[in-house]
Amino acid sequence: MRLYDTARQAVVLFEPGPQVLMYTCGITPYDATHLGHAATFIAYDVLQRRLIDKGHTVKCVRNVTDVDDPLFAKARELGVHYLDLAAGEEARFERDMEALHALPVHSTPRASSAIPDIRGFIGLVLERGFAYEAGGSVYFDVSKFPSFGTVSNYSAEQMIDFARQRGGNVDDPNKRHPLDFVLWHPSLSDEPSWDTMWGPGRPGWHIECSALALRELGPSIDLHGGGSDLIFPHHECERAQSEAATGQQFVKHWMHVAMVYMNGSKMSKSLGNLVFVDALRKVWDPRSIRLAIIEHHYRKEWEWDDTLMPRNAARLQAWAAAPRVKDDVVDDVRAALDDDLDTPGALAIIDAAAARGHSVHDAAALLGVLL
Repeated sequence: MRLYDTARQAVVLFEPGPQVLMYTCGITPYDATHLGHAATFIAYDVLQRRLIDKGHTVKCVRNVTDVDDPLFAKARELGVHYLDLAAGEEARFERDMEALHALPVHSTPRASSAIPDIRGFIGLVLERGFAYEAGGSVYFDVSKFPSFGTVSNYSAEQMIDFARQRGGNVDDPNKRHPLDFVLWHPSLSDEPSWDTMWGPGRPGWHIECSALALRELGPSIDLHGGGSDLIFPHHECERAQSEAATGQQFVKHWMHVAMVYMNGSKMSKSLGNLVFVDALRKVWDPRSIRLAIIEHHYRKEWEWDDTLMPRNAARLQAWAAAPRVKDDVVDDVRAALDDDLDTPGALAIIDAAAARGHSVHDAAALLGVLL
């Protein structure tokens, strides 16, 4: 199998051992699952299915970020407890994933479960000289980590720009460098707070995933993924603090899924240009929704339009009508998936086979579509 590696900027061999350790950054549970979320997690689901088909076992961890600014802001707006909001939205997300026939993952740990792990993790980073305390917060010192930036391969100027856009607070006067990032900081009056030797507060965003990955999978994992908007700062910072704490390579292969657009802009809750999975499920067969997602290559940005669902409903009908005979194309689909998870190519192979009257049931199942 060959997959694109973000850090190496190339399609390279992906050769894990018998058990594949995989971590995918999950949802911040403050609203319903939109098509951009689904596209990310279905890509990793197809990858897991092919790895299992090849004989591997897969230990996939997908966290739930239930300690984070957007969740607190939404709970504040609705006048509810942040954990109640998180529990309801997490349950809705799981229903959507189940409907889309995503495989169960090994675990879905919540950030709020990891506070003792996070405190210990920050202690390690401080002891090893990669962090400092200032203004009641603890910051990672990027000047002590010379390879900072080698996951994203962005310039310093690009990193500062993305950090400013994505909550990095580059103008924080307590920082020694604009790209230093928070490991622990004081909470606002209506936010959860935990006691530490550095003062009361809550963890920064990036440290949550590092602590959970270490707890659930160990210091080094085969593949780490998420949406491409997480490359920087989230995954860059995760890599730096994890390797600072453990002294080991954190991730062997970085895999990122491109964004989904609507009306010319990336689907986002702030813009409101969203297509929700639970709304689509009221109208369309979930298998058609899954096909509409994997019609696109995971590394290519794509735009939602009104032709997607009718086209893939017709595709599903054509596949289901194909006879159940031995002349199957599953090996051709395997080859497509081994070529950087080429799901559009796999769909084209199955479309052609179904049009010829050949069986496509096993090939469709490899993509998570049961006929």
